Amino acid sequence: MNLKTITQQYHQQLALIIGNGINRYNSDAGINSWDAMLLELWEKHTQEDAQAIPLGISLTEFYDALDLSSQLKEKNLQKEFCDFLTGWNAKPHHHAIVNWAKTHNTPILTTNFDETLSDCLALHLHHADGQRFTDFYPWSSCFAPAPVTNVAREFAIWHINGMQRYSRSIRLGLSHYMGSVERARALIHKGNPGRLYGDNDSKIWNGENTWLHSIFNCDLLFLGLGLDTSEIFLRWLLIERAKYFKTFPERAKQAWYVYAGSDISQGQRIFLKSVGCDVIKESSYDALYGEAFLPTT
Repeated sequence: MNLKTITQQYHQQLALIIGNGINRYNSDAGINSWDAMLLELWEKHTQEDAQAIPLGISLTEFYDALDLSSQLKEKNLQKEFCDFLTGWNAKPHHHAIVNWAKTHNTPILTTNFDETLSDCLALHLHHADGQRFTDFYPWSSCFAPAPVTNVAREFAIWHINGMQRYSRSIRLGLSHYMGSVERARALIHKGNPGRLYGDNDSKIWNGENTWLHSIFNCDLLFLGLGLDTSEIFLRWLLIERAKYFKTFPERAKQAWYVYAGSDISQGQRIFLKSVGCDVIKESSYDALYGEAFLPTT
C-alpha cells in the first residue's frame, strides 16, 4: 500500500487531513515554521533569547508559557501569529492537491490557519449554521464553491484549529486545545437525540454540520502532519473515533498516516496503530505532495 494506491482506490469516502508540512515543502529554510514564529514572539514579548523550543515543554505549552510570561497586559498573541501568515502563497503542489480533492468530492480538513489552500480556487467562505455562527469556534464554516449539504461527501476546506481571518479562533496553546476538547465532547456525547452515540442514524447528530462529521464518517488520510504529543486535540479525537467504531463496528472507517523523511517514533506508531491508523512511509517528499495527486493520463 502506498499513497497513490490510496488516492486511486479509496477516494470515494476519503477526507484529507493536512498539516503545515504542505507549506514547508519546497519553501526556504525556516519559512512557514510555527516553531520559528513562536520563538520570535517569545523574544519580542519576554526579552529572553530562545534558539529552539526547549526540551521538557510541548509546543502548545510553550505558547501558554509565552502568554503567561509576556510583559504586556494588553496583547493579542493570536492576532500577532496571524500576521506572520500574511503573504503566504499557494505553490504548484497546493494546487494539485486541492484540484484532486475537488475532482473527487473529497473534504479537506486542515490544522493550518492560513487560507493558502482555499486561495487555490478562490473559494468563498460559507457558514452551514449561520444563525449560531461564532468567530471563536467557526466549526460549521468552510471554504467551498457553494454551500455544503453533506460535510463528509462534498469538497470543501475546513479549518480544525481556527482560521487566519478570525484571530480569536486560533488554537495554539494547551488551554485552547482543552477548550476544543470540551466543545467537541459536548457535541459527541450530550443530548438525546443528538449525541453521536445515540441509536439514531450516524449521519444525523449534533456535529453533522461541522468538520467533526468527516472525522467519524470518512476514511482519513493524514498528510504533512506530525500528529505528535503536541496535537492533543486531534489525538483525543482519534481516540474518540476508535471508541465509537468499537461500539458500532458496522460504521468503522479506515485511516492512513503517510509521511516521508525521518522515521517516526515507536510511541507514535503504537498510538496510531491503537486508533486504527495504518502507517505508510513514502520514498520522498516529492512522492508525498506531488505524484499521487497528479491527473492520471
